[in-house]
Amino acid sequence: MKDLFIKRFFYYKEIGDKTLVQLSEEEMFWQYNEESNSVAIIIKHIAGNMLSRWTNFLSEDGEKNWRNRDLEFDNSFESKTEVLEYWEKGWECLFSALSQITDENINSTIYIRGEAHSVLDAVLRQLAHYPYHVGQIIYVGKMMKNTDWQTLSIARNKSADFNQQMKSKFDSNQENASPVCFAKSDEVRDDYKSE
Repeated sequence: MKDLFIKRFFYYKEIGDKTLVQLSEEEMFWQYNEESNSVAIIIKHIAGNMLSRWTNFLSEDGEKNWRNRDLEFDNSFESKTEVLEYWEKGWECLFSALSQITDENINSTIYIRGEAHSVLDAVLRQLAHYPYHVGQIIYVGKMMKNTDWQTLSIARNKSADFNQQMKSKFDSNQENASPVCFAKSDEVRDDYKSE
């Protein structure tokens, strides 16, 4: 299960990375209006959350007393490099924590703001939270780049081509993307069968 979590979080980091390389220093700090967040601010919030939630997550509350969430929405960065370093620091903390998850502790109780969660629930909670903000980064980036935007997934009007490529790729007896079933089969993989 841990490997699946890492794979899914990595996907969202990767599309975030592919957006960030397209943005200039000026674009990192652009805000549509005063109530909108720049890409830099969104990153400050995501990474701040990651550092708080995942530092010593098995033994300490996920809302650390050193975190000031409100300040995450005030820019303190001076360069794109500084923003990217903080982005990487947050993800590094998350991936380090995910590597500590085992079959023995996945149902253990941990706390976020004093509220009990299983480790599994805490991971799923963040698997909803981080992609939400990565989507914001992508949306803002796409608005700024306009016709210079380099697509991150299936290019417009290329769905049929992509579907054909995927069909060809998985036409053999390879396992599909599902962690539970084999390609072209309803048979459940042994490690997902309940006894």
